[in-house]
Amino acid sequence: MNQYEVAVLYHPDLEIDMEKASKKIDKIITDNGGKITKTDNWGKRKLAYTIKKLDHAVYVFYTVDIPAQNVGKVEQVFNITDEIIRFLITRPDLKAMAKAETLKAEKAKKAAERQDRDDAPEENAKEEE
Repeated sequence: MNQYEVAVLYHPDLEIDMEKASKKIDKIITDNGGKITKTDNWGKRKLAYTIKKLDHAVYVFYTVDIPAQNVGKVEQVFNITDEIIRFLITRPDLKAMAKAETLKAEKAKKAAERQDRDDAPEENAKEEE
């Protein structure tokens, strides 16, 4: 099973009843041997350009584990699903993500060290007075 990121733009009228649309997407993915591991709903946002005479859409991002041979089947079903305005399925660069996490941790560690060093001179100055 491979990991994929799926970006789905839903029709803006579905913002009220997203549960039904998300269950439909979940069913499409599970029927094709996949599993949704993470969901990130950004809510209703303005589109960069008009799509199907709509200016807004509900952005939802999924992290999915699915066999590579079934991705095409999922795309075909997404193409004929009325709730979906646009979608994009990509494979994340796991090495780059791991490197970014490492750099983020190192940066946080250095910031904590700087904070410790900044606190020390203030305490010494107070003690001398």
